[in-house]
Amino acid sequence: SLCKESVSPWTGASQFLATTNKIIQFSNAREPKPGDKVIYTAGAFDLFHVGHVDFLRKVKALGDYLIVGLHGDRIVNRYKGSNHPIMNIHERVLSVLACRYVDEVVIAAPYSVSMDLINHFKVSLVIHGQTTYEPDVDKSDPYDVPKTLGIFQRVDSENPMTTQDIITRIIGNRLEYEKRNKKKEAKEAAAYEAFQKLKAENRNESTAVNIEQK
Repeated sequence: SLCKESVSPWTGASQFLATTNKIIQFSNAREPKPGDKVIYTAGAFDLFHVGHVDFLRKVKALGDYLIVGLHGDRIVNRYKGSNHPIMNIHERVLSVLACRYVDEVVIAAPYSVSMDLINHFKVSLVIHGQTTYEPDVDKSDPYDVPKTLGIFQRVDSENPMTTQDIITRIIGNRLEYEKRNKKKEAKEAAAYEAFQKLKAENRNESTAVNIEQK
């Protein structure tokens, strides 16, 4: 059976069983070395695209070991709304792990970056992109702790591509496809109607000729 945690109203069911072996296949399986500068960044990373890659490349350049916190489906839906995320947590984990700049992924990471998380992973720098972010459920700033510690930084990917751009493009292409199909169906219906009308006229003419001949 499928993992129940991968089933949600927004992403449906994962098409695979989440196993450690499958995750390891996508991971570089590298542990941080003593003295490595550990970087932490978190987000949805939905429909993983080139904008994400450019962002992670710039973030990785700031340190030695990059950890990406992936928010769970329900958290992503809370701050993005609508039908987000498009990809479920398992699919997003494998997409991010496959990126060459990522060393580790925190699955279903907490929305707020806590002191416990920073200490546990020995984080030296916490990064967020240039996009806006929502407060946590208690209205607090999710980056309050790293900001207080002076280890919070914003990074601009300098790539305008966003997940919403991809969604908008897909919807636009779908609507255009449906529009073309409706026009095609209308033409085919008109042609069929004209053909049936012509057949009926020919049938009537044939009947009239037979009557005259009799």
